[in-house]
Formats: sequence, C-alpha cells, structure tokens
Amino acid sequence: MDTPPLPDTNLFAGLPSSRDPNATEQFTTLLARPGMRLERIVSTGQASPPGFWYDQAQHEWVALLTGGAGLAFADTPGQTLVLKPGDAVTIAAHRQHRVEWTTPGETTVWLAIHYD
Repeated sequence: MDTPPLPDTNLFAGLPSSRDPNATEQFTTLLARPGMRLERIVSTGQASPPGFWYDQAQHEWVALLTGGAGLAFADTPGQTLVLKPGDAVTIAAHRQHRVEWTTPGETTVWLAIHYD
C-alpha cells in the first residue's frame, strides 16, 4: 500500500493563541543551506525599537502571509511601505530597514528568505 504524501510543516501551526504586544516575535528556521535560510516570523503587534535599524549581511525576500505591517527604509526617510497579505518585498543586503508597526491585536505571519 502506498503511503500518501504528508506536508513537512504547516506555516500556520503553533501560532500564539493570544496576541500580546509585549511578547517577543517568534523566529522559526524552516530550512537552512549554505548561503540561504528560510524562516517563519510571527509578530503580534511588535515593532523595531526607536532608532534601531536592521543592517543585514544577506539579501532578504519577505512575504506577508497574514496580518499587516509597515516597513521603513533609511534611504527613504518619512515613507512607510505598508504590507498586506500576499505582498512581498526584496531588501538588498545592508539596506537599512526597520519594522515600523505590525497590526495590533492580530497575528502577523511573515515568510522570509535570507540569501547571499
């Protein structure tokens, strides 16, 4: 008898049951290979600390699966890129960026690929 194929994981499994903005974001590595990492990020109202900018050595492609978020980039001051489910953006290595907000009271799920 053939065994039916099963998924490796479910991107929505294990989400927090309460949406606590004081909780920390969850970062789960789903796949890692030399020069590449795939991760799920779960936010529940978090934002980058004031004055903090990510400055990553790898490129990042990120897609928003649920929720909402605003990204800011140091090279476009005063502008916020608003993401809704289905939106994706590529962030070049060393392009400084920050999470301005994620939707309070809602679980925001991101899928991110970090690559050389």
